[in-house]
Amino acid sequence: MPDTLGQRLADLHAERLRTWEPAALQTNIDQRRRLVEQATPDRWIEVGDRVEPFTLQEVDGETLTLDGLLADGPAVLVFFRFAGCPACNIALPYYQERLAPGLKALGARLVAVSPQVPERLVEIKRRHGLDFEVASDGNDLGRRFGILYEPDEASKAASKAKGSFIGDTTGLGTWELPQPAVVVISQDRVVRFAEVSPDWLARTEAEPVLEAVRELQSVAAQ
Repeated sequence: MPDTLGQRLADLHAERLRTWEPAALQTNIDQRRRLVEQATPDRWIEVGDRVEPFTLQEVDGETLTLDGLLADGPAVLVFFRFAGCPACNIALPYYQERLAPGLKALGARLVAVSPQVPERLVEIKRRHGLDFEVASDGNDLGRRFGILYEPDEASKAASKAKGSFIGDTTGLGTWELPQPAVVVISQDRVVRFAEVSPDWLARTEAEPVLEAVRELQSVAAQ
């Protein structure tokens, strides 16, 4: 099995190159390229920002609050699109294998966040046996963090042609989705690590996140 998330996602793209119809493949490639070209990092959450209180609805029924997540250590939020997203179904198991154990050992709490309504989101947690929390923010936190996007017109048209609408998938009735992102929040509610990935096939590896939490814990121990 590939050792990095980047390689696993590259393998997904390679499979698509072999199996997808050319027009659909080009629409996907063009959408990802445009998202990178049109990215607005000045709007994204960044290191040093103070996070205001929020709530998330965990798929197993618990209401998560910022204070609760930070009660015993840092919080790590991993934003992803929705339960059926192919790249997300590669990324979350990778984080289960390579990120979650290390964070647990460091006393940090990991939460995967999607806009999808909890009753539809729960399947990704069950499918992969994730032992970290998976929660819905209804795009509220994603909007506050400046990481939301809408598909371009070609992608919308392709979805409509297949009779699908992302708003039906998420249960929110809009085209908005979060760009994949990882945010580490310290117990004083300050962002200590933030990485946003406009191209959803280029996502944060585990080690930089673990290193950020190790450094945070090292400073706290001094």
